[in-house]
Amino acid sequence: MMKLAALCDKDTAVGLRLAGIQEIYVSEGNEVKLWDQISERDDIGIVFINEKIAEDLDKYLKEYRLRNNVPIIVEIPDKKGRRKDHVDFVSHLIKKAVGVEINK
Repeated sequence: MMKLAALCDKDTAVGLRLAGIQEIYVSEGNEVKLWDQISERDDIGIVFINEKIAEDLDKYLKEYRLRNNVPIIVEIPDKKGRRKDHVDFVSHLIKKAVGVEINK
């Protein structure tokens, strides 16, 4: 069974723990090391990553998305809200799989 994991800040970690996510990696300036730990695991199906952390890991995530389909990487906003330049990769994956664009 695939697990849910998160790579986030402390504030987001509290909310995700309340939501039932048990595999939480809290970033304290060591994003690359934590990403390496997550990406080496084969039991994680979805990874939630704060948009700010995803921005810091941009080149690593791009390479990973090109080579791997799992885990699915979902970028989530932090307590400050969604970034203006946010790219919704989940909608892109749905369009690629189903052939239909999802609009909000």
